[in-house]
Amino acid sequence: MAALPFRDINVHASTSHYAFSSPSTPSAQTLVVERPSGDLRLTNDKILGSRRVSAVAGIFGMISLRLDKYIIVINKANPVGRIKGNMIYKVVTTEFLPLRERALHDADEDRYISLLKDLIKSSPLYFSYGFDITSCFQRQSQSDLSNPLWQRADERFFWNRFIQSDFIDLRNGKGGRLAQGREQPGVDSFILPVMFGMLEIRNTSIKGTPLTYILITRRSRFRSGTRYFSRGLDDEGHVSNFNETEQAVILNDEASKGPVSYAGDQGMQYEKLKAAVGQEAQILSYVQTRGSVPVFWAEVNNLHYTPKVQIRGVDSAVTAAGLHFQEQIDLYGDNYLVNLVNQKGREQRVKESYEQVVEKLVSSPTQQRSPNDNTSEKFNVIESKSGGSQFDRLHYVYFDFHNETKGLQWHRAKLLLQKLEQPIIHGGYFRAVDMPGGASGLEVRSKQNAVVRTNCMDCLDRTNVVQSMLGRFVLSRMLIDLGVLQEGGMVEDDQSFEHLFRNIWADNADVVSKAYSGTGALKTDFTRTGERTKKGAFQDFTNSTTRYVKNNFLDGPRQDAFDVFHGVYKPGNNHLGKSSIFADTRPLAIQSVPYVLAACIFLVFIGSFTRREATSAVWPLRLMMIISLVAATICLHFMVKHGMLYVNWPKLNTPPWAIEGFQDALTQAKKNPVMASLVKGHERGRSEARVGYMEEGKTRIE
Repeated sequence: MAALPFRDINVHASTSHYAFSSPSTPSAQTLVVERPSGDLRLTNDKILGSRRVSAVAGIFGMISLRLDKYIIVINKANPVGRIKGNMIYKVVTTEFLPLRERALHDADEDRYISLLKDLIKSSPLYFSYGFDITSCFQRQSQSDLSNPLWQRADERFFWNRFIQSDFIDLRNGKGGRLAQGREQPGVDSFILPVMFGMLEIRNTSIKGTPLTYILITRRSRFRSGTRYFSRGLDDEGHVSNFNETEQAVILNDEASKGPVSYAGDQGMQYEKLKAAVGQEAQILSYVQTRGSVPVFWAEVNNLHYTPKVQIRGVDSAVTAAGLHFQEQIDLYGDNYLVNLVNQKGREQRVKESYEQVVEKLVSSPTQQRSPNDNTSEKFNVIESKSGGSQFDRLHYVYFDFHNETKGLQWHRAKLLLQKLEQPIIHGGYFRAVDMPGGASGLEVRSKQNAVVRTNCMDCLDRTNVVQSMLGRFVLSRMLIDLGVLQEGGMVEDDQSFEHLFRNIWADNADVVSKAYSGTGALKTDFTRTGERTKKGAFQDFTNSTTRYVKNNFLDGPRQDAFDVFHGVYKPGNNHLGKSSIFADTRPLAIQSVPYVLAACIFLVFIGSFTRREATSAVWPLRLMMIISLVAATICLHFMVKHGMLYVNWPKLNTPPWAIEGFQDALTQAKKNPVMASLVKGHERGRSEARVGYMEEGKTRIE
């Protein structure tokens, strides 16, 4: 039987080591982490000289920062539901265990820890001790259940894969001087794969038929980041904001309602439960994906509400886009590439670049344009005429979403569904019968051989509306095939389930959006209620405003946290004794402008509402308010004109276009008649602002 992660781990600590053991499995080896070196080893001997400090739900990983290594443990996790008898947990709290007995305080070290703690605390993280939640049911049916859980996990969605590297290296006999080149299978039970995303499990019914409804969205760890600092494609074929969303239905899943103890007797209990019911469990699932437009592009923050779009030459992106779609075809089969960006305005170049890449990849491409009353393209379909290449399994479908649904005509989004109906039916969905006693665990009846890959600019709001619409259609087809619904029936005919369905998909939209943009999704009132409302429009305004603030002033540190957590940037000790890498090295005059603006606004506010004696002079107060108002206007104009100086850029892997834009903005600021004299003579500050943390951002771990 494959080793599963321990459900209970005791942590013992001493000045020389940490020791991790499972009290429910006394025969298992103990994992020892030497202090302060971080060397790992397994031992069967009793550990002496240490005291028990805590019991944890699992080891999240181990990470090396500037001065020390830290073991991250999961202190508390809450159960969220069962899938096939396996409890799924959501991470609630974690703890950092330093390897040095006496913590060495350093500004950068403290900053790294703070970034990581904030990221982990705000992240929706899930895990299971016996079920691979990183893989969809179809991939699970192809897995070798004799392998440990972490080896079955999907590399893309194994969120803590980098910080588990030390344990995985020890397992594979590469863990430093104590591994001695031998594999250490005893480590398997300490490696716990964790998924970032959204997961809902509901025991419900449709038309009186009980079932378990599951929605899982898995976020890729590759090219992860924030909205404006992670766009498009990288050289390895990974795209930003890539998510796989799986909708599953399980019938006769009585094991998900009964108690399950430790992994050793789980299968036996499950078989007993199924025998008592006398019916086999039917599992049906459908997968959709989303991801940023696969070309080299960016949106450059400059404090304007709509940043400027930059796109590198399409020819330079063809190789990387080919790597991306090669992986997508290998994993999912035919790809229907649904593009929802606008065909006019600032988004037009992104749309056209996407189409050019597809045309270069497929052989003998043909286009079919369908106009409407307002535009020349309601639809634009690009497919191969010959079908002789691997990339001919790409089917590009452009839909003018904004133009078709403007004026709150959201029902017109179904025009896209009509276009995709036959490809979706032909692509099928995964269906299997659960066979706990079998070698694979699942007896496959049908497979999904095509996927719909949807994108808009952010792969959030428009994408969410379309994915929920396609999810509802496929779910209706599933239930018709099962005999739960009659031919022609739809899940919305059951109002109780329709309410559940809408809210789960809206929750999914909010989780995906918050992870990328910092706020909940827009247009979720339509997803929840089926119509646009004034309250929903106001909520969209609030979210849009919050996004603007976060994306310009708060997302730099978030991006740094992603880069450190996934090993894109590895803190070293090269800067010991030097100024902090996170220090603001802009000239003081540049830094002071927002504070002067805030002070002037405060004075105007105070002057407007301050009570005064009837006999007191009015002109001094009015003069102060006029001067403050003029100064505030000058400061605001300066900030808007030189916006790139006030964006909170990532300081570890600063994008090249940000470095160039920052330098240009600083040069322009020196030409300002008021600021020139203040900035002049600040050559040291200027040099550091241009070269300091910006140049450090070039230290990228490939």
